Amino acid sequence: MQTPATPEFTTREFRDVLGNFATGIAVVTSRDTEGRPVGCTINSFASVSLDPPLVSFCIDRQAGTFAAFQSHGHFALHFLAEHQEEVSRRFAKAGEDKFGAVEPVAGIGNVPLLSDCLAHLECSVYQRIDAGDHVLILGRVEAFSSRKDLPPLLYFRGRYARVASE
Repeated sequence: MQTPATPEFTTREFRDVLGNFATGIAVVTSRDTEGRPVGCTINSFASVSLDPPLVSFCIDRQAGTFAAFQSHGHFALHFLAEHQEEVSRRFAKAGEDKFGAVEPVAGIGNVPLLSDCLAHLECSVYQRIDAGDHVLILGRVEAFSSRKDLPPLLYFRGRYARVASE
């Protein structure tokens, strides 16, 4: 078996190229082994299958919330609305109480559900797949809610972005 060639680019250059793909922003929540709510901001969401209804996200092995997402059997994905930039920033920070002023309601598997989002998906873990320095988590959607009256919060080239109005 041949050893893969070392890429001729840096991880920073690779991240910059990937930043050219505009994405929505989501917060994923669950519970840690002590039952405390955990969450983090992601932009690695993907729909996977309609039958069964599967979605995925990736989590960095170095993330402070990694162990919780490895141990709990449920999670919730929240698609953020344009007015929720502060929520995105708070859940992107390491080590602070992300739920401080937020009063989530309990979803399936007792995962915390955030309010006022574009949508949320309540999922049971379907599969975890090793993927380099991340783990890809596939979730089977058990329930969801959605709103059509809010514009999305987007991310492009390392900055928050908004949908241009007509």
